Amino acid sequence: MAKIGIFYGSTEGNTERIAEMIQELFGADKADVYNVDSATAEDMQGYEVLLFGASTWEIGELQEDWEPFMDVLDDVDFTGKKVGFFGCGDADGYPDTFIDALGIIYEKIENSGAAFIGKVPTDDFVFDASRAVIDGVFIGLPIDEDNEPDKTDTRVKNWVAQLKTEI
Repeated sequence: MAKIGIFYGSTEGNTERIAEMIQELFGADKADVYNVDSATAEDMQGYEVLLFGASTWEIGELQEDWEPFMDVLDDVDFTGKKVGFFGCGDADGYPDTFIDALGIIYEKIENSGAAFIGKVPTDDFVFDASRAVIDGVFIGLPIDEDNEPDKTDTRVKNWVAQLKTEI
């Protein structure tokens, strides 16, 4: 299996915890975790698989550490890399912008030459709209710790199992 780089931004710790769960499920010898507040483009270059984690804030905004990191993505050669997304959002409080952050990051790199992995059907989620829905499916794994924390472990485990078949 290819070495995996997990890059996340987290304000309250939820996305960080999800990143660490993903690393544990892959194995620490197979996946490295980076906080985007100190990561560089060079940190991403050595990985064939990149997983980007972000939470959505307010009305469809990127988590604060991702704002400056978006420019770093311009310096990454995504050609031949597989990229997956995971993110936290609040579907009850913000049903019109549920996990929009994933869609924002996807839009930034959609024409970069990357292959996108880890898409998730929308049918297990109640929301109105999301920039993270591409061709009728989520571009990555949605997590709703505010309203469905009891589903998080199962969702993460199922997603990592799915990724293992796509890598």
